[in-house]
Order: sequence, then C-alpha cells, then structure tokens
Amino acid sequence: MNYRNIDDLNHCILRNITILPRDFDLVVGIPRSGMFPANLLALYLNLPVTDLDSFRNGHIYQTGERGKSFNMTDIHKVLVVDDSIATGSAMEKCRKLLSEVEKQYDIKYCVIYTVPLRIHSVDYYFEVIEYPRFFQWNIFNHGILTKACMDIDGVLCGDPTPEENDDGPYYHNFLLNASPLFIPRVKIGTLVTSRLEKYRKETEFWLEKNNVKYNKLVMLNLPDKEARQRANCHASFKAQEYGSSGDYMLFIESSMQQAIEINRLTKKPVLCTETFQMIYNSKSLYYNLKSGETFPWLRRFIIDVRNSIKNHFKK
Repeated sequence: MNYRNIDDLNHCILRNITILPRDFDLVVGIPRSGMFPANLLALYLNLPVTDLDSFRNGHIYQTGERGKSFNMTDIHKVLVVDDSIATGSAMEKCRKLLSEVEKQYDIKYCVIYTVPLRIHSVDYYFEVIEYPRFFQWNIFNHGILTKACMDIDGVLCGDPTPEENDDGPYYHNFLLNASPLFIPRVKIGTLVTSRLEKYRKETEFWLEKNNVKYNKLVMLNLPDKEARQRANCHASFKAQEYGSSGDYMLFIESSMQQAIEINRLTKKPVLCTETFQMIYNSKSLYYNLKSGETFPWLRRFIIDVRNSIKNHFKK
C-alpha cells in the first residue's frame, strides 16, 4: 500500500521542482485535487495561478493589493497541473477542454504522481507510484473504505470533552449531538469503537443523522465507564476486529498511541487522523513510507545535527 499525505506532496514538489523550466507564465490547476499542487507550484515559481474553467474563460486569480496584477495578454506558456494520473481519462478530458485555446498558448501538462504506464501521458511528472496508492486528500472518498475498519470519536466526530465524558446525561447529549468531523461519502466496511454497547441506539441515531453509511458496527461490551477504564483495552479491542479478517485492508484511528498498538498487534497498516500518517511498521522510529517518513521533520533535524558534527570535526 502506497500512501502520500499533504506533507509528502509538498516535499515531493520541493525535491523535484528543478525539472520544470522557468519560462512558464501561468499555472492552471485541474479541480479539485489538482488545485492544491497547482497553488504550491505557483507559490514556489512565483507565478499567477487559476483553475481550468477560469483559464478557459480568460480569468486569472489576482494577488493582494501589493501584488502584481495579471491579465491574459501577459500569458504565453501555461503549465496545467493535476495531483496524479492513473487511467489517463481525466487528463484526456482536460486536453479536450483546452483544445479550443491550444493554438493561443503553449500548454504543457504536469502531475505530481503517476503510475508507470502513464509516464509518457504528461510532459512532467515528479514521482512514480505503483498501485495500490492512496492520498490524504481522497482517502475519505476512496472505495478502500468498504474494506476498512474505522474509529468513530476523533474520526467521524470530535472527541468528548472531560465534562461530556461522564457516562451520564452530558455524555448522552454528546452521543446525540456530536459535531461531525470527517464524514466519508462512501460506505465504510466496519465501525469499531470503544463506545459501550449500551450506547448503540444513540450511536446509530447519530450515524443516520449524519448520513454515515456502513456495513457493521462493533462496540465494546462492558457495563460502564469504570469497567472500560479498568480494562484499558481500546487498541487491543480494535485490533481484534481488524485482525479477524483478511478482507480488512486498512484501519483508520484517531489516536497515534492506539494506532501504533493496533499496527503492532495486527501487522497491518493503520492511518492515524491525528497526524494523517500511515503506520506500516510500529517498530520503526519513522514508520517507513517507502519514499518518506512519518516524521520527516525529525529525520531532517537528525541529518542537520549529524552534518553539523561532521563539519565541526573537519575544522
């Protein structure tokens, strides 16, 4: 499983931006996923940016009051950007939409991530990623969720405050009225929560009210909050369900500590929404992501310290 989050995307752009010529006049993002990398590229290249339809209609996003104003007469060479290419159908659709203006501009196409078969479908790409692949910005709309386990508190809704977590009237009100957090548009395989079984009715009410689709709801069968605290089995309880079937491909958990433990017990990937890092190997300090790390800032810090020490002894 190859996963990239927004931090990975940013660092991928910074590592590879030198492949782009510096004679572009405008960056155009393909909505919706292409807008984020397009904005980053425009920022780093110090260029104006716009979206696909605005470009076709002759509109460029303007900068702030102290920034330079742009108009279409300034534009000659255009970089069209998307986050990724897979089948190539989205890029082909984009090319057709721009066929009406391709004689007016020198248009080049760029993606951040591509599969091996599509490296010749664009003019520039930054990284080749094999299937299966998943991104932070589309994971909650991805079909993999039908084969996933998902926590509720901290994922679908916020966690209860200490005052709300009284196992009484305040908690009952929280269960019925918790604010939604990340609500997928696709069906979830199994919801696995440390909420007590006695609160199934309230939980199901909230899930229906917030249009959360799922196949199964697994809850902790203990009598009360005190019993749950004594058991202290949040991660092991979730891991038991996650590890019970080979059909489960992913667990989405809110707590990093629990995510690490679930991964340790099941040896299966866990996505933590606390940091949006994917944990593959809980024994590794950096949780190897094949091309990056869960804590890239820590790795860079260690490298900087190591280089400083080497430079010191060279003097």
